[in-house]
Amino acid sequence: MSTPALQVYAGPRSRALLRERGLRPQDVRVIPAAAGGAKGLVLNPLDRYLFGHWLPRADQVVHLMGASIGAWRMAAGCLADPDSALARLAKDYVMQSYEHAPGKAPLASHVSAVFGAKLGEHFAGREAEVLAHPRYRLHVFTSHGRHLLSRQGRWRTPLGYAGAFFGNAVHRRALGVWLERVVFADAREPFPLPTSDFRSQVVPLSAANLQPAILASCSIPFWLDAVHDIPGGPRGAYWDGGITDYHLHLPYDALPDGIVLYPHFQPQIVPGWLDKAFKRRHRATRWLDPLVVLVPHPDWARALPGSKLPDRNDFKAYGDDHAGRQRVWRGAIAESQRLADEFARLCERDTVDALPLP
Repeated sequence: MSTPALQVYAGPRSRALLRERGLRPQDVRVIPAAAGGAKGLVLNPLDRYLFGHWLPRADQVVHLMGASIGAWRMAAGCLADPDSALARLAKDYVMQSYEHAPGKAPLASHVSAVFGAKLGEHFAGREAEVLAHPRYRLHVFTSHGRHLLSRQGRWRTPLGYAGAFFGNAVHRRALGVWLERVVFADAREPFPLPTSDFRSQVVPLSAANLQPAILASCSIPFWLDAVHDIPGGPRGAYWDGGITDYHLHLPYDALPDGIVLYPHFQPQIVPGWLDKAFKRRHRATRWLDPLVVLVPHPDWARALPGSKLPDRNDFKAYGDDHAGRQRVWRGAIAESQRLADEFARLCERDTVDALPLP
């Protein structure tokens, strides 16, 4: 018997719901999408099934919350043909490459220019299509700099991020001295969750700021330039939404009913990127009670091309062997069709058993 590709974890509230009536599209209230770069590629076939085939069977409003590549995934899900849009996302992400001097990393300004142009190919002229989706409400998470990080600079940026690192090591809320969460949120109704857990602002998402917000949400410090002065938001520098909200560990328990369906690449929901080293911050809290987390089985992941999930380190590991990296990543995406297929079979059951969130 082959190793299952998919594991299902859930909080106590959603476990009870799954035992009572299984997985139903009409129960979904929120879909979070984590930062994590190339790891998100293995979720592409599952995303395509969810947005292209499963979610359209219901008619309720669903809030889509994304940071970094998760923001791009969720925005693609709002387009008129999400299956095609998400397939194109995976193709373009795999194909990306950047000019650089021998033995040097690409310039951040060059990566920002190339990546920003690619986002333009996906969304320029289609902003209204994303923002007017009849059911989906898109919310793009960014990290807005304060004090030294209020503008990008040769010295102020590394000094500011050093302060952010040490502040976060003391307490997650201390990160808010240096960076605040700014959510560019669908303006048609209030953001559905409390934001008092961390220094935050919620500003309306619009045609003018959709692309800059997604670019900012994907702008890894030192790898890409900050995006400055996004229309409608507070002035200053914006970076990757995963710094403040790596896996979007948010107070989902404030939702009155339904489930939060979370396609993810691990069962732990890590609050911020700087929390990766603090294992005590990875534990499930009551906020996650409504979550249903769809996760690749670790044994299945070890059998992928390259023996692991794709990740950003592959750019360095493969260097200028773009064809080699692209071949491995395409192979991982192809194998990931099993995640979608197994999810589809789960949805045919009247009851679903899930593992407790760790």
